Amino acid sequence: MRSLFVVLTMLTALLAPPFGAAAQPSPQPGSPPAVAVEARVEADADRARLIFTLSKAVEARWMVLENPDRIVVDLPTINFQLPPDVGRRTAGLVRGFRYGLFAPGRSRIVIDLVQPALPVRIGSESIGGVVAAEFVLELRRTDRAAFTRAAAAAREPVPSASTALFSGRTTTPRAGDDRPVVVIDPGHGGIDAGATGIGNVLEKDVVFAFSQLLRTKLERSGKVRVAMTRDTDVFIALDERVRLARQANAALFVSIHADSLANGADVRGLTVYTGSDMASDAESARLAEAENRADQLAGVEQPANREDIADILDDLTKRETRTYSTLFARTLVAQMGATGKLNKNPHRSAGFRVLRAPDVPSALVELGYLSSRSDSEMMQTAEWRERSTDLIAASILDFLEPQIAQRAARGR
Repeated sequence: MRSLFVVLTMLTALLAPPFGAAAQPSPQPGSPPAVAVEARVEADADRARLIFTLSKAVEARWMVLENPDRIVVDLPTINFQLPPDVGRRTAGLVRGFRYGLFAPGRSRIVIDLVQPALPVRIGSESIGGVVAAEFVLELRRTDRAAFTRAAAAAREPVPSASTALFSGRTTTPRAGDDRPVVVIDPGHGGIDAGATGIGNVLEKDVVFAFSQLLRTKLERSGKVRVAMTRDTDVFIALDERVRLARQANAALFVSIHADSLANGADVRGLTVYTGSDMASDAESARLAEAENRADQLAGVEQPANREDIADILDDLTKRETRTYSTLFARTLVAQMGATGKLNKNPHRSAGFRVLRAPDVPSALVELGYLSSRSDSEMMQTAEWRERSTDLIAASILDFLEPQIAQRAARGR
């Protein structure tokens, strides 16, 4: 019976578009990606087997990371057609696992460990009588010293975003095109799903759909050029998002998110955050700390000290940039106030890593709370997205009006 279930599920997944439609880059001609239709953990006290049922065999490589303890497995592109709650339960050595697209042509599984463990077997096995394969990762408990040695041998550089992803939306001006550049940053992506809300809705999906519509509204104005840090469901490191904005010589960087609180079902409303050395309140500090862990959750280790960006320009430039960031935040709050859907404290600040560009006015917009049934349902309606993107686009154009007017004056 299970073989029949696997076949039927596999056929359904192969015929259906990938989750999120435009969420995954197209495979190379003649080489469709493997499809994952099932995942499970078999565990006892000393061993655990993580098993993915795939449409075909794949090759993998792995590495070990500490603080917290994780096993990271890199694979070719996989179309994950799995229930949204897969990987959230602890089983023996495995605290939980995440999966998703990590970079073009590269998927990743990150396994959180209860205690140190190392792979003793990893690879694909054919399923007898079925045109499919099982990808199996078997872990065995080990001691801290052995785990630390394995982690020390597994350093890899932080990946850069694919040039194709970012340049898919023009960031280099054509001859005579000096319109200001707005960089929209859909939060999270790929293996980094962000917050999970009521009904297992994922933050990365909500903010990506919103960002695409916002981009359309801004491009339709004809007054600005627009770039997106990600044009698909792919992971982009936090510092890479900042670098992309600076590379584009952006006039404004807007990062789009949606928060979730474990014990805050009654908390709701849009909030705008700007960067600061000290958080404006405890809730802002909590959110910044959570957002700044995005790279870690995706299995990317940042250097212990990354002050190079902050030290590029002097304090005067940074203060001026923060002043403009605050001006934009106030402009946006004033526009969105007409909807009555603001948080009770709608403008806050904290040390968000993604807002660290010293020469690009930047803001992080939390559209609402996925932990609030009202907000979660509202954020998934076309009516709310249309109205909210209209207002945010208007706020961006109002903020950039001096630059737009100067350009118009030069063209006379």
